[in-house]
Amino acid sequence: MKRLAWLKRFLPDRFVVALIGAIILASLVPVSGTAAVVYGHVTTAAIALLFFLHGAKLSREAIYAGATNWRLHLCVLVATFVLFPLIGLASRPLLLDWLTPELFAGLLFLCVLPSTVQSSIAFTSVARGNIPAAVCSASLSNLLGVFITPLLAGLLITTQSAAGGGSLNAVVDILLHILLPFVLGQIARRWIGSWVAAHPKLVKFVDQGSIVLVVYGAFSASVVEGLWQETPPSALLLVAVVSSVLLALVLGVTFALGRRFFERADEIVLVFCGSKKSLASGIPIAQVLFAGGALGSVVLPLMVFHQIQLIVCAVIARRYALGWDRLDAADAAPAGAQSRS
Repeated sequence: MKRLAWLKRFLPDRFVVALIGAIILASLVPVSGTAAVVYGHVTTAAIALLFFLHGAKLSREAIYAGATNWRLHLCVLVATFVLFPLIGLASRPLLLDWLTPELFAGLLFLCVLPSTVQSSIAFTSVARGNIPAAVCSASLSNLLGVFITPLLAGLLITTQSAAGGGSLNAVVDILLHILLPFVLGQIARRWIGSWVAAHPKLVKFVDQGSIVLVVYGAFSASVVEGLWQETPPSALLLVAVVSSVLLALVLGVTFALGRRFFERADEIVLVFCGSKKSLASGIPIAQVLFAGGALGSVVLPLMVFHQIQLIVCAVIARRYALGWDRLDAADAAPAGAQSRS
């Protein structure tokens, strides 16, 4: 039974299966024409609801909690918004000849995204790290990401697939579709915050369901534009390899910095919050920033990276937990020896 439970960590969860199903469905039965226009309005409404609920769910106390540990939070932000983009830019000479412009734009877009919230905190909990600090770092990363991600995307991504990048229209779209619903959610938190907290499954369904809607629409548009004809299997394999190398590099840096400058509990926060990228924030922001036909290619690296980071971080969290168990056993050994004597 223990072996089966261990193997389950390597299997994709239902959310990932739903995303894969959306891609397959879009590949076989893409939405197009007038139906695609109507579907786009539905998707926009779902995105607005997603960020409204994020605003209503995110506690201001959670943001303030642990804020005094500024060195840890600063390191997480530097890893998320500086280290990742620098690695992405450094890879340009190596990858431009192998990846399509849209896929490389997707890789850079992945690099400028904020950290995850739920999974970063969950893995920190499994690894027995500093949970309040993880809540603060992940929440702060997502809050700043609403502003920093579009700015960095406009500066770094020079491709015709970008819908204006840092242009006024893109900024207005971000304000209307993401920031405004988020602010309204924060305002409404005093009335609906307890209800949102009492219905986590419903909120999770809306959260993940809206992302599945976006993925289906994005890949439908891309399939109509000839995504699979223009993206050979070798390119997909390369995206998986590049994502693995990118994650390994950032994990190595955050682990080294955490081991050198922080206690073990804070090191865990830096490793998980500093190395993960948010699919929940990334796909809706990509929906605003990138033109329809290119969107599927742009979010493909993010979706590949998302699954890889879940598998790798699950293994790392378990190893951290086993390390704590060994430390506890070592601390208890002398007392046990004395009692036997």
